[in-house]
Amino acid sequence: MTDTLACRGPDAEGIWLSGHAAFGHRRLAVIDVEGGKQPMTAESRAATQPFVLTFSGEIYNFRELRNELISHGHTFRTKSDTEVALRSYLQWGVSFAERLNGMYAMGLWDPRSQELILVRDRMGIKPLYYFPTHHGVIFGSEPKAILRHPAVPSQVSADGLREVLDMVKTPEHAVYSGMYEIRPGYLLRVNRSGLTKHRYWALEARPHVDELNTTVETVRDLLADTVQRQMVSDVPLATLLSGGIDSSAVTALAVDTVEPGTLRSFSVDFSKTLDAFEPDAVRGAADAPFARELAQHVHSNHTEIMLDSRELLDPAVRSAVLAATDLPPAYWGDMWPSLYLLFREVRKHCTVALSGEAADELFGGYRWFHNPRAVGADTFPWLTSGSSRYFGGLRLLDASLLEKLDIPGYRAARYREALAEVPTLPGESGIERRMREITYLNLTRFVQTLLDRKDRMSMAVGLEVRVPFCDHRLVEYVFNVPWSMKSFDRREKSLLRAAVGDLLPSSILTRAKTPYPTTQDPDYELGLRKEMQGILADQDAPVRPLLDTEKVRTALARPKEAVSRSYSRGSLELAVWLNRWLTEYDVSLTI
Repeated sequence: MTDTLACRGPDAEGIWLSGHAAFGHRRLAVIDVEGGKQPMTAESRAATQPFVLTFSGEIYNFRELRNELISHGHTFRTKSDTEVALRSYLQWGVSFAERLNGMYAMGLWDPRSQELILVRDRMGIKPLYYFPTHHGVIFGSEPKAILRHPAVPSQVSADGLREVLDMVKTPEHAVYSGMYEIRPGYLLRVNRSGLTKHRYWALEARPHVDELNTTVETVRDLLADTVQRQMVSDVPLATLLSGGIDSSAVTALAVDTVEPGTLRSFSVDFSKTLDAFEPDAVRGAADAPFARELAQHVHSNHTEIMLDSRELLDPAVRSAVLAATDLPPAYWGDMWPSLYLLFREVRKHCTVALSGEAADELFGGYRWFHNPRAVGADTFPWLTSGSSRYFGGLRLLDASLLEKLDIPGYRAARYREALAEVPTLPGESGIERRMREITYLNLTRFVQTLLDRKDRMSMAVGLEVRVPFCDHRLVEYVFNVPWSMKSFDRREKSLLRAAVGDLLPSSILTRAKTPYPTTQDPDYELGLRKEMQGILADQDAPVRPLLDTEKVRTALARPKEAVSRSYSRGSLELAVWLNRWLTEYDVSLTI
């Protein structure tokens, strides 16, 4: 089980065993490279056996907590944040999670109560899965670790397949039957009495009393403090720079925390795009010129990583992507291998990178925040007409399968569940209440998919990606800023633009939201067609019973000049990824 996570932790491994618990750990050394080995133990007068911790992630306020713990009489043998987390539990018990600022997934053994405690960070930046058994629980950072256990079948039910095929990301659902993902902001306690869940953090609706100028200043202060905290590292660190406002703001703030000219930044694009970029309905301009301008503006040591679309089709790359995700990338099919290739290149130079992920969900950057039809629709806004070009890939599936799965009905049920969770304020106006709902849906459903993708593709090559916009203090504050203030100048992310306006060139400050680049190379779809033709020729291909083969043949018969952009090839992408997943994971579908 531990070996399956070797890519997440290439620097060291460790196993701890006792009569009732077994921990395995793979380490990516970032803080206290020599001293932070895991699983980590700590002795206490309260127990004859040691307390034990296995931990993935970073605690950004570990220095303040360390000083507080020393004042309580604790002594430390390492300089690691791991030991701070462990001794925080010794001091405060399960309430220790409320004191942590960071991204983390933890398994902790308490010898006094012979109890396992599993903890996940507030925003779900780090993954954590578990599988209850008759005698306890099996847990791991990724499903593959759990699936390696002989007691766990690689089985997927109808609901699991629905989760794969639709962009709903139901909290706790792990796709594989009997397996669960710990919800962000939760901890689990497993002891002789069974398994209990405890929520230690949730988004809350609070009155916003600050006027606009104070709000802008507060956002700036919180973001600057967050970036400064997340720059702490004992290994080389960089930023991921697209030239958009989010990553540019993070890079500009990060530059101020290091010696001039020493911060590395990385951007990505496709080699053919630079020579022949064609604007479309989603991307108005290539990223490279904007990233270069920002790098020159803040004097970062910038590197442009150029990808060849053929690399995205490399069987070794696609196998690595699937092995990292444990699921088929059912949407944005080419983004997963391109992210993997980007991170693999960055990892040659750095071990840690800061990203601008989650700013759009928090500040209202996506088009569906500003599209009245999407806002007013009775469903997830990213799945409405005009917003879902990346998420609809079911056209090649068999009609009887789709009827059985009833994706629209499943989506509607999940949407109603999500709406029922949204905290609101008494007397909140219609549009303000609805935009709070839209923001909540984005922060608890949509961004979870993006954070998961970024974590899997980065950790697959041993790169730790940090996300300052997920700092819970910033999230709590901005969530409660009224929509009228978030959009005060009638542009997307008005509040963020105002907060970082003095840091950025005007060209970047006024740039429209542009998503992560996808390949415009028609040879990419031709490569997908070739793989699909091989599937059609293989009578034993496991995806064949799920497909309408006549529709597949029609799609493959289109002339080469009819090859279109990435957002219309989703059905083909989905089919080939499904086949790889069903084959390589030997999945048993019970639908």
